[in-house]
Amino acid sequence: MNRQRKPKGSHGRAVPPLNEAKLQELALSYVGRFATTRAKLRAYLSRKLRERGWSGEREPDLAALADRFASQGYIDDAAYALSKAQGLTARGYGERRVIEKLRVAGVEEGDRLEAHDHSQREAVSAALRFAERRKIGPFAREMARDRIERDKAIAAMVRAGHSFGLARAIAGIEPGAAIDMDELAERAQITN
Repeated sequence: MNRQRKPKGSHGRAVPPLNEAKLQELALSYVGRFATTRAKLRAYLSRKLRERGWSGEREPDLAALADRFASQGYIDDAAYALSKAQGLTARGYGERRVIEKLRVAGVEEGDRLEAHDHSQREAVSAALRFAERRKIGPFAREMARDRIERDKAIAAMVRAGHSFGLARAIAGIEPGAAIDMDELAERAQITN
């Protein structure tokens, strides 16, 4: 016997399938609670449709709904991208990590421009924040004992989204040495 199970709510009762009004309600609730992108809203609504089913007269157009919310100002992919870039660089992550996070969130290239500019401007500062947190280069207790230890520090910085040149330049600074941001940017071949 192949019976389809009905989705259950938090109280164990069957939840009715979605229709136009309920889908709109879910979308409004989601954008009211979370900073999001059009792509993330579409993914959320798609998941809800799979869970609950659909009883509307015509197939739901999730892209049109997300675009309408964007035109009404409920969703702003560019603002989301800039906010995400600011948060990630403040935590010490580099440009590549920022761009990857935005790509995964479904932010289109045109909406990433300001975020990309921000992560480029903050490249050295973000890398130094990461190095400080991980005790690399000028923030280490002692100079790396061997090449393997230094390579591990560089690899950690590269995984965090920083360029190899910048990671190598920071890892090569003696512990406790003064940091010249301009010289560091020049050594890493970063242009602002």
